[in-house]
Amino acid sequence: YTICLLLLGLLIAKKIWNKKFSTLADFYLNRFGTDVEKLSSLILIVSSLVWGAAQIRAMGQVISATTHFSSELTTFVSFLIVLSYCLMGGLLGDILTDFVQGLLLALGLSMIFYFVLKNEGFEIIMNQPSERLSLLTPEETWWQRLDRWSIPILGSLIAQESISRLFATKTPKAAQGAAIAAALIYLVLGSIPVLLGLVGPTLLPEVIDKEHFLIALSEKYLPPFAQMLLIGALLSAILSAINSIMLATGGLFSHNLLSVIMPKTYSKNPLRMTRISVFILAFVIYAIAHFSDGIYELVELASSFGSAGLVVITLFGLWTNLGTAKIALWTLIVGVASPILFEYFYPTEAPFLISLGLCAILFFGLSVLNQRSKSGQMLAQ
Repeated sequence: YTICLLLLGLLIAKKIWNKKFSTLADFYLNRFGTDVEKLSSLILIVSSLVWGAAQIRAMGQVISATTHFSSELTTFVSFLIVLSYCLMGGLLGDILTDFVQGLLLALGLSMIFYFVLKNEGFEIIMNQPSERLSLLTPEETWWQRLDRWSIPILGSLIAQESISRLFATKTPKAAQGAAIAAALIYLVLGSIPVLLGLVGPTLLPEVIDKEHFLIALSEKYLPPFAQMLLIGALLSAILSAINSIMLATGGLFSHNLLSVIMPKTYSKNPLRMTRISVFILAFVIYAIAHFSDGIYELVELASSFGSAGLVVITLFGLWTNLGTAKIALWTLIVGVASPILFEYFYPTEAPFLISLGLCAILFFGLSVLNQRSKSGQMLAQ
């Protein structure tokens, strides 16, 4: 995700900001037409809904681990809290609360890392078994690992939540600087749970539910006040993430889909339509969270669904004049269908990378053929 944010700053931030759109789908409408706008909106919405479900499930697990109520009950309570929280504020309120919640999260993670090292010593990290230090899990190939890395790096590159933040900045320089600064912060703070997870089996071998690990770790190593601070920080960060997702997705749904389906109703009160969209989509997020198997699977699905096609048409659309509406549309269709094909029907070791390669070859190849065809017609005339 650090690499993803760096690429967002280097390849997309300034380019997309200068377009001065409201949503990412507006760019697709301007560059490739209505059909691409609609399909890309659906892909972005589905991805965001799954990502939001992962956050709600995470929030439910945090509350379940601390209160010992069932995760089904705490997930539902989390959903109600998030829905109320989200409907009361807009993007500016989200950014302001993000800042405070981000500071709380940084403090909470730093405290648990300090207390673990104080009690166990830095040697616990250095003395891990060699198999724990391998990038590959048992029976995993390098192709499988590269595929899993490419999903957060490239699969998350085109997301409405992050692009909406770029649009909200005052200048293109601020947009790029924010993305790069976020990458550096992510690297520092993100390394803490990674290191804690690395030594997890040594610290808490008895923990069965991996999704309760961080809470169990805080109960063992943190004093009560610090434990409450960490839990508050985790809940704050999750609330912040879900709020961003629901606002961005609701805006995308109402602005790029409902405005087409119900133009008269939308034009009368776009803000009300956006709020209604947020309300409806919140229930979809809860349903996905309730019936899912785990947080990691949801995060992986959210980053990989249709994202290969989105990455290709976005980068080619921003940096080149290649491509037509039909070419972009077929690229999106291949981006949705090919990972499913190569993961479930014809299993391969790298379904996402294959999908990305197919989308790039399709878009570039058809664009070149289209340009040659046009040149031939001009010469014939």
